[in-house]
Amino acid sequence: MTEREKKSLTRTKLGVIVATVAASLLVTAFLGWSITCPCERTPGGLLFGDQADEEIADWSFANDVPLCQIQVSAGLLPYSINLNCMATSAGELYLSCSGCDAKRWAGIVVGNSRAKMRLDGAVYPVTATRIMDPDELDRAWAARVDKLQVHSSPLNPAVPVGTPRPDRWWSFRVVSR
Repeated sequence: MTEREKKSLTRTKLGVIVATVAASLLVTAFLGWSITCPCERTPGGLLFGDQADEEIADWSFANDVPLCQIQVSAGLLPYSINLNCMATSAGELYLSCSGCDAKRWAGIVVGNSRAKMRLDGAVYPVTATRIMDPDELDRAWAARVDKLQVHSSPLNPAVPVGTPRPDRWWSFRVVSR
């Protein structure tokens, strides 16, 4: 083997080592990010938790936690975010946001309704469908107002009971799959 071939082989090995280290760092960073987020308004990746396989008919327990997390598929990577979730007195579950037309997760869900949702440490496979019916939107809004009387925060303040639903407020019906 010539000296030139030895140098070329050494450079190739070095390139492979650098690429392997870089890939390992990226995977470690992604998993660390997924474990700690979504956090407040920062999105996350994978949702970790106990996998719930049973179908849920009554989501009333969602009103016991301040926020839910939803994970959607954003190309090759999962994308998760904290959201308002609320259940009606009949146990129907809704996710909501204001100005959803400008939010990444909402656009993804409109195009692909399959998602995962984490609620109090458990991860549920769900289908989320945007609702357009004004009566159903009003029911979801009323459930949100009721829940926030108990679980408001500076980032997610309660509105007074009886406040009308804003025009740019979207809601998605969530069902087990």
